[in-house]
Amino acid sequence: MDHVERFRAVMAGQPVDRLPRIEWALWWDKTISRWQGEGLALDDRYELYRHFGLDVYWQHWFCPRTADCPWSREDRPLVADHADYEEMLPQLFPPIDELEPTFAAWADAQRRGEGLVWMTLEGFFWYPRWLMGIEPHLYAFYDQPELMHRINADLADWSVGVLQRLADLCPPAFFTIGEDMSYNHGPMLSRAQFQEFIAPYYGRIIPLMHEMGATVIVDTDGDVTAMIPWLQETGVDGVLPLERRAGVDALAIRREFPTLAMIGHFDKTVMCGGEATMRAEFDRLLPLMRGGRFIPSVDHQTPPDVSLEQYRTYVRLLGEYTELASR
Repeated sequence: MDHVERFRAVMAGQPVDRLPRIEWALWWDKTISRWQGEGLALDDRYELYRHFGLDVYWQHWFCPRTADCPWSREDRPLVADHADYEEMLPQLFPPIDELEPTFAAWADAQRRGEGLVWMTLEGFFWYPRWLMGIEPHLYAFYDQPELMHRINADLADWSVGVLQRLADLCPPAFFTIGEDMSYNHGPMLSRAQFQEFIAPYYGRIIPLMHEMGATVIVDTDGDVTAMIPWLQETGVDGVLPLERRAGVDALAIRREFPTLAMIGHFDKTVMCGGEATMRAEFDRLLPLMRGGRFIPSVDHQTPPDVSLEQYRTYVRLLGEYTELASR
């Protein structure tokens, strides 16, 4: 099976020759610096995939802001009201034309079975938070609903244009929607807020993603469990990264939501403990791996307390268990 066939089969709960071997999150820069001090001579993402024997997943994150857009900070958010947003608009929602040669090359390689294309759009919780700052954004659900809807309607318009261009140029195998709208105690918004401020805009983009044959996965840290029914009602296929230390129990999730696609859930904090602790973690995940619709991966970026030798052990075990799960 090539990369796309394998990914789609796993996400559909169908038999595969082996499970995908991926890192959905880039390694921490401090982790790479440590590994370079231990003899690693590479820092390019795709060279590292090949070096470690991981599957190549080409990813692009669509940023709805220009390269010269200032970065929002908690002590100086970019948007506090409609006037600020009007002032920011020239630096938001850039065209994608300059990226097209890369996308065409990725599409050709994906057709040849050499890798898989994965695209990320910023979501309708993530983006207004980025503009407004964490605390003002949470108040805005109550105090500035018109501004929230305006921002998200504009983001949806831009995202639809991106998706229409991708459909012609480079349909990916899967999308992630970057949200980070849960934390270790659950969602940061209520179901009613999700249905008012998020769901209508998912309704504009998710059908276009599905028309390309793509799997749609929401990327939200923390404990996503309570949100899963909300997401499924909008057409979302799955979630990542299922952070273990946030209390997520993906085996329980699987029992309640048998068709949910999941990526991640390997507890990153055990990696520094050596082979025995990593093997125990893979043993915990093996029933999920054998049940389909699940791809094991580190449940966030590999932390810098993991040595290069320990990471090589992780990758070796990942290879072993992704083979074992398909038997």
